[in-house]
Amino acid sequence: MRQSVDFANEFKKDPDIDVVLIATPNDCHKPIAIRAMHAGKNVISEKPVTLSSADLLEMENAAKETGKLLTVHQNRRWDDDFLIIKKLVEEQKLGHVFRIESRVHGSRGIPGDWRKEKVHGGGMVLDWGVHLLDQILYMYGDRKIETVYASLTNVTNQEVDDGFTAILTFEGGTEVLVEVGTNNYISLPRWYVLGEDGTAVIRDWQLNGEIIRKTGMTEETVVPVKTAAGLTKTMAPRREDTIVKEDLPKISGDIADFHRNVVAVIRDGAEPEIKLFQVMRVMKLMEAIFRSAETNQVIEFQDQV
Repeated sequence: MRQSVDFANEFKKDPDIDVVLIATPNDCHKPIAIRAMHAGKNVISEKPVTLSSADLLEMENAAKETGKLLTVHQNRRWDDDFLIIKKLVEEQKLGHVFRIESRVHGSRGIPGDWRKEKVHGGGMVLDWGVHLLDQILYMYGDRKIETVYASLTNVTNQEVDDGFTAILTFEGGTEVLVEVGTNNYISLPRWYVLGEDGTAVIRDWQLNGEIIRKTGMTEETVVPVKTAAGLTKTMAPRREDTIVKEDLPKISGDIADFHRNVVAVIRDGAEPEIKLFQVMRVMKLMEAIFRSAETNQVIEFQDQV
Protein backbone atom coordinates (compact mmCIF):
# COMPACT_ATOMS: atom_id res chain seq x y z
CA MET A 1 0.00 0.00 0.00
CA ARG A 2 2.87 2.33 0.85
CA GLN A 3 4.30 1.80 -2.65
CA SER A 4 0.94 2.66 -4.23
CA VAL A 5 0.72 5.98 -2.36
CA ASP A 6 4.31 6.94 -3.22
CA PHE A 7 3.77 5.95 -6.84
CA ALA A 8 0.75 8.25 -7.20
CA ASN A 9 2.42 11.10 -5.35
CA GLU A 10 5.45 10.99 -7.64
CA PHE A 11 3.16 11.54 -10.63
CA LYS A 12 1.29 14.34 -8.90
CA LYS A 13 4.54 16.13 -8.15
CA ASP A 14 5.47 16.39 -11.83
CA PRO A 15 3.06 18.60 -13.81
CA ASP A 16 5.02 17.94 -17.01
CA ILE A 17 3.81 14.34 -17.15
CA ASP A 18 0.68 14.18 -19.32
CA VAL A 19 0.67 10.50 -20.24
CA VAL A 20 1.87 7.33 -18.54
CA LEU A 21 2.82 4.48 -20.88
CA ILE A 22 2.56 1.05 -19.23
CA ALA A 23 4.89 -1.56 -20.72
CA THR A 24 5.21 -3.97 -17.80
CA PRO A 25 4.22 -7.65 -17.56
CA ASN A 26 0.50 -7.99 -18.23
CA ASP A 27 -0.60 -8.63 -14.65
CA CYS A 28 0.76 -5.23 -13.57
CA HIS A 29 -1.20 -3.12 -16.05
CA LYS A 30 -4.38 -2.68 -14.00
CA PRO A 31 -2.96 -1.40 -10.69
CA ILE A 32 -0.52 0.95 -12.40
CA ALA A 33 -3.20 2.33 -14.73
CA ILE A 34 -5.69 2.97 -11.93
CA ARG A 35 -3.10 4.67 -9.74
CA ALA A 36 -1.88 6.79 -12.64
CA MET A 37 -5.38 7.98 -13.56
CA HIS A 38 -6.15 8.86 -9.94
CA ALA A 39 -2.88 10.81 -9.96
CA GLY A 40 -4.30 12.91 -12.78
CA LYS A 41 -2.49 11.28 -15.70
CA ASN A 42 -3.72 9.87 -19.00
CA VAL A 43 -2.78 6.24 -19.66
CA ILE A 44 -1.60 4.21 -22.63
CA SER A 45 -1.39 0.51 -21.80
CA GLU A 46 0.44 -2.03 -23.88
CA LYS A 47 -1.71 -4.93 -25.03
CA PRO A 48 -3.40 -6.82 -23.56
CA VAL A 49 -4.79 -4.07 -21.38
CA THR A 50 -5.26 -6.55 -18.51
CA LEU A 51 -6.06 -10.21 -17.82
CA SER A 52 -9.87 -10.26 -17.63
CA SER A 53 -13.01 -8.36 -18.56
CA ALA A 54 -13.70 -7.83 -14.84
CA ASP A 55 -10.31 -6.13 -14.44
CA LEU A 56 -10.95 -4.00 -17.51
CA LEU A 57 -14.28 -2.87 -16.06
CA GLU A 58 -12.44 -1.58 -12.98
CA MET A 59 -10.05 0.32 -15.22
CA GLU A 60 -12.94 1.78 -17.24
CA ASN A 61 -14.62 2.94 -14.05
CA ALA A 62 -11.41 4.67 -12.95
CA ALA A 63 -11.24 6.45 -16.31
CA LYS A 64 -14.84 7.65 -15.90
CA GLU A 65 -14.25 8.78 -12.32
CA THR A 66 -11.11 10.73 -13.16
CA GLY A 67 -12.04 11.94 -16.65
CA LYS A 68 -8.69 10.69 -17.94
CA LEU A 69 -7.92 8.91 -21.19
CA LEU A 70 -7.35 5.17 -21.01
CA THR A 71 -6.32 3.59 -24.29
CA VAL A 72 -4.44 0.54 -25.53
CA HIS A 73 -1.53 0.32 -27.95
CA GLN A 74 -3.22 -1.89 -30.56
CA ASN A 75 -0.63 -0.82 -33.11
CA ARG A 76 -1.24 -3.64 -35.60
CA ARG A 77 -4.35 -1.92 -36.87
CA TRP A 78 -1.83 0.02 -38.99
CA ASP A 79 -0.04 -3.04 -40.44
CA ASP A 80 0.09 -2.93 -44.24
CA ASP A 81 -1.02 -6.56 -44.65
CA PHE A 82 -4.10 -6.00 -42.50
CA LEU A 83 -5.04 -2.78 -44.28
CA ILE A 84 -4.85 -4.56 -47.64
CA ILE A 85 -7.21 -7.32 -46.49
CA LYS A 86 -9.55 -4.79 -44.88
CA LYS A 87 -9.77 -2.88 -48.17
CA LEU A 88 -10.49 -6.05 -50.19
CA VAL A 89 -13.26 -7.11 -47.81
CA GLU A 90 -14.87 -3.67 -47.52
CA GLU A 91 -14.82 -3.09 -51.28
CA GLN A 92 -16.13 -6.64 -51.93
CA LYS A 93 -13.30 -7.19 -54.40
CA LEU A 94 -13.77 -10.95 -54.00
CA GLY A 95 -17.55 -10.86 -53.80
CA HIS A 96 -19.13 -12.13 -50.60
CA VAL A 97 -16.29 -13.31 -48.32
CA PHE A 98 -17.24 -16.59 -46.67
CA ARG A 99 -13.90 -17.48 -45.02
CA ILE A 100 -10.86 -15.61 -43.72
CA GLU A 101 -7.73 -17.26 -42.37
CA SER A 102 -5.33 -15.08 -40.35
CA ARG A 103 -2.16 -16.76 -39.14
CA VAL A 104 1.16 -15.94 -37.52
CA HIS A 105 3.67 -18.79 -37.39
CA GLY A 106 7.13 -18.98 -35.85
CA SER A 107 9.51 -21.74 -34.82
CA ARG A 108 11.29 -20.37 -31.74
CA GLY A 109 8.74 -21.15 -29.03
CA ILE A 110 7.64 -18.62 -26.41
CA PRO A 111 10.18 -15.95 -25.45
CA GLY A 112 12.10 -17.08 -22.36
CA ASP A 113 10.84 -14.40 -19.98
CA TRP A 114 7.60 -13.64 -18.12
CA ARG A 115 5.59 -14.42 -21.29
CA LYS A 116 5.90 -18.12 -20.49
CA GLU A 117 4.46 -17.72 -16.97
CA LYS A 118 0.72 -17.86 -16.26
CA VAL A 119 0.84 -15.57 -13.21
CA HIS A 120 2.08 -12.72 -15.40
CA GLY A 121 -0.46 -13.30 -18.19
CA GLY A 122 1.79 -15.21 -20.53
CA GLY A 123 0.84 -17.31 -23.54
CA MET A 124 0.11 -16.67 -27.19
CA VAL A 125 -3.60 -15.86 -26.90
CA LEU A 126 -2.73 -12.82 -24.79
CA ASP A 127 0.47 -12.04 -26.69
CA TRP A 128 -0.26 -12.34 -30.41
CA GLY A 129 -3.89 -13.42 -30.30
CA VAL A 130 -4.97 -10.05 -28.93
CA HIS A 131 -3.54 -8.40 -32.06
CA LEU A 132 -5.10 -10.75 -34.62
CA LEU A 133 -8.49 -10.77 -32.89
CA ASP A 134 -8.50 -6.98 -32.63
CA GLN A 135 -7.83 -6.74 -36.37
CA ILE A 136 -10.74 -9.02 -37.24
CA LEU A 137 -13.22 -7.31 -34.91
CA TYR A 138 -12.11 -3.86 -36.08
CA MET A 139 -12.54 -4.88 -39.71
CA TYR A 140 -16.05 -6.23 -39.14
CA GLY A 141 -17.20 -3.43 -36.85
CA ASP A 142 -20.56 -4.16 -35.26
CA ARG A 143 -21.09 -7.48 -37.02
CA LYS A 144 -21.92 -10.02 -34.34
CA ILE A 145 -19.97 -13.17 -33.54
CA GLU A 146 -22.29 -16.14 -33.10
CA THR A 147 -19.98 -18.96 -32.02
CA VAL A 148 -16.39 -19.55 -30.92
CA TYR A 149 -14.49 -22.84 -31.00
CA ALA A 150 -10.82 -23.05 -30.02
CA SER A 151 -7.95 -25.31 -29.09
CA LEU A 152 -4.61 -24.48 -27.43
CA THR A 153 -1.20 -26.09 -27.92
CA ASN A 154 1.48 -26.78 -25.31
CA VAL A 155 4.34 -28.13 -27.40
CA THR A 156 7.19 -26.11 -25.89
CA ASN A 157 5.55 -24.87 -22.69
CA GLN A 158 3.16 -26.64 -20.32
CA GLU A 159 2.21 -23.67 -18.15
CA VAL A 160 0.67 -21.42 -20.80
CA ASP A 161 -0.42 -21.88 -24.40
CA ASP A 162 2.37 -21.67 -26.97
CA GLY A 163 -0.18 -21.53 -29.78
CA PHE A 164 -3.88 -21.68 -30.51
CA THR A 165 -6.47 -22.06 -33.24
CA ALA A 166 -9.82 -20.29 -32.96
CA ILE A 167 -12.76 -20.51 -35.36
CA LEU A 168 -15.21 -17.61 -35.18
CA THR A 169 -18.57 -17.73 -36.92
CA PHE A 170 -19.99 -14.31 -37.71
CA GLU A 171 -23.57 -13.32 -38.32
CA GLY A 172 -24.23 -13.85 -42.01
CA GLY A 173 -22.16 -17.04 -42.18
CA THR A 174 -18.61 -15.78 -42.55
CA GLU A 175 -16.12 -18.09 -40.83
CA VAL A 176 -12.83 -16.69 -39.56
CA LEU A 177 -9.89 -18.84 -38.52
CA VAL A 178 -7.31 -17.15 -36.30
CA GLU A 179 -4.17 -19.10 -35.55
CA VAL A 180 -0.87 -18.53 -33.77
CA GLY A 181 1.91 -21.11 -33.68
CA THR A 182 5.43 -21.04 -32.26
CA ASN A 183 6.63 -24.48 -33.37
CA ASN A 184 5.98 -24.23 -37.12
CA TYR A 185 9.05 -24.83 -39.27
CA ILE A 186 7.07 -24.22 -42.46
CA SER A 187 4.70 -21.27 -42.15
CA LEU A 188 1.29 -21.11 -43.77
CA PRO A 189 0.20 -17.82 -45.40
CA ARG A 190 -0.30 -14.77 -43.20
CA TRP A 191 -3.71 -14.20 -44.84
CA TYR A 192 -5.91 -16.44 -47.00
CA VAL A 193 -9.29 -14.97 -47.98
CA LEU A 194 -12.03 -16.82 -49.86
CA GLY A 195 -14.85 -15.01 -51.62
CA GLU A 196 -17.57 -16.20 -53.98
CA ASP A 197 -15.80 -14.49 -56.90
CA GLY A 198 -12.13 -14.91 -56.02
CA THR A 199 -9.33 -15.65 -53.58
CA ALA A 200 -6.60 -13.46 -52.10
CA VAL A 201 -3.42 -14.55 -50.37
CA ILE A 202 -0.70 -12.65 -48.50
CA ARG A 203 2.09 -15.09 -47.78
CA ASP A 204 4.41 -13.14 -45.52
CA TRP A 205 5.36 -9.83 -43.90
CA GLN A 206 6.96 -8.75 -47.18
CA LEU A 207 3.46 -8.71 -48.76
CA ASN A 208 4.16 -11.42 -51.31
CA GLY A 209 0.81 -12.55 -52.65
CA GLU A 210 -1.86 -12.03 -55.28
CA ILE A 211 -5.55 -11.99 -56.08
CA ILE A 212 -7.22 -14.44 -58.45
CA ARG A 213 -10.78 -13.73 -59.55
CA LYS A 214 -13.14 -15.42 -61.96
CA THR A 215 -14.05 -13.51 -65.10
CA GLY A 216 -17.62 -14.70 -65.29
CA MET A 217 -16.97 -16.93 -68.29
CA THR A 218 -18.36 -20.44 -67.96
CA GLU A 219 -16.15 -23.51 -68.19
CA GLU A 220 -18.00 -25.70 -70.63
CA THR A 221 -14.91 -27.80 -71.24
CA VAL A 222 -12.73 -28.84 -68.33
CA VAL A 223 -9.35 -30.50 -68.80
CA PRO A 224 -9.08 -33.18 -66.12
CA VAL A 225 -6.02 -33.38 -63.87
CA LYS A 226 -4.33 -36.69 -63.18
CA THR A 227 -4.09 -37.91 -59.58
CA ALA A 228 -2.66 -41.12 -58.16
CA ALA A 229 -6.13 -42.66 -58.13
CA GLY A 230 -7.12 -41.44 -61.59
CA LEU A 231 -8.51 -38.34 -63.35
CA THR A 232 -10.61 -35.65 -61.68
CA LYS A 233 -12.46 -32.70 -63.18
CA THR A 234 -13.72 -31.37 -59.86
CA MET A 235 -10.22 -30.48 -58.62
CA ALA A 236 -8.78 -29.56 -62.00
CA PRO A 237 -7.39 -26.01 -62.31
CA ARG A 238 -9.52 -23.42 -64.08
CA ARG A 239 -8.70 -22.45 -67.64
CA GLU A 240 -6.62 -19.29 -67.91
CA ASP A 241 -9.33 -17.52 -69.92
CA THR A 242 -11.81 -17.83 -67.02
CA ILE A 243 -9.68 -16.15 -64.36
CA VAL A 244 -7.80 -12.89 -63.91
CA LYS A 245 -4.67 -12.55 -61.78
CA GLU A 246 -4.05 -9.23 -60.04
CA ASP A 247 -1.43 -7.72 -57.77
CA LEU A 248 -2.39 -6.81 -54.24
CA PRO A 249 -3.34 -3.15 -53.77
CA LYS A 250 -0.64 -0.89 -52.36
CA ILE A 251 -1.52 0.46 -48.91
CA SER A 252 0.89 1.82 -46.32
CA GLY A 253 -0.07 2.31 -42.69
CA ASP A 254 1.63 4.68 -40.27
CA ILE A 255 1.90 3.53 -36.66
CA ALA A 256 2.57 7.12 -35.63
CA ASP A 257 -1.12 7.78 -36.33
CA PHE A 258 -1.88 6.06 -33.02
CA HIS A 259 0.23 8.56 -31.10
CA ARG A 260 -1.08 11.49 -33.14
CA ASN A 261 -4.58 10.43 -32.15
CA VAL A 262 -3.66 10.26 -28.46
CA VAL A 263 -2.33 13.82 -28.66
CA ALA A 264 -5.49 14.99 -30.46
CA VAL A 265 -7.70 13.35 -27.82
CA ILE A 266 -5.86 15.02 -24.94
CA ARG A 267 -5.40 18.45 -26.52
CA ASP A 268 -8.46 18.82 -28.73
CA GLY A 269 -11.03 16.36 -27.40
CA ALA A 270 -10.87 14.16 -30.50
CA GLU A 271 -12.42 10.70 -30.62
CA PRO A 272 -10.03 7.93 -29.47
CA GLU A 273 -9.01 5.60 -32.28
CA ILE A 274 -8.84 2.65 -29.87
CA LYS A 275 -12.14 2.68 -28.00
CA LEU A 276 -12.67 0.88 -24.71
CA PHE A 277 -15.78 -0.95 -25.87
CA GLN A 278 -13.65 -2.44 -28.68
CA VAL A 279 -11.00 -3.47 -26.15
CA MET A 280 -13.67 -5.06 -23.96
CA ARG A 281 -15.03 -7.02 -26.91
CA VAL A 282 -11.58 -8.46 -27.64
CA MET A 283 -11.10 -9.30 -23.96
CA LYS A 284 -14.40 -11.18 -23.81
CA LEU A 285 -13.53 -13.00 -27.02
CA MET A 286 -10.21 -14.16 -25.55
CA GLU A 287 -12.07 -15.40 -22.47
CA ALA A 288 -14.42 -17.34 -24.76
CA ILE A 289 -11.40 -18.89 -26.51
CA PHE A 290 -9.96 -20.07 -23.19
CA ARG A 291 -13.38 -21.40 -22.13
CA SER A 292 -13.86 -23.29 -25.40
CA ALA A 293 -10.40 -24.85 -25.22
CA GLU A 294 -10.91 -25.88 -21.60
CA THR A 295 -14.31 -27.49 -22.19
CA ASN A 296 -13.72 -28.64 -25.78
CA GLN A 297 -17.06 -27.11 -26.68
CA VAL A 298 -18.45 -24.54 -29.08
CA ILE A 299 -19.21 -21.35 -27.15
CA GLU A 300 -22.29 -19.30 -27.95
CA PHE A 301 -20.78 -15.83 -27.85
CA GLN A 302 -23.05 -13.38 -26.05
CA ASP A 303 -21.67 -10.14 -27.46
CA GLN A 304 -23.23 -7.43 -25.33
CA VAL A 305 -20.62 -4.67 -25.54
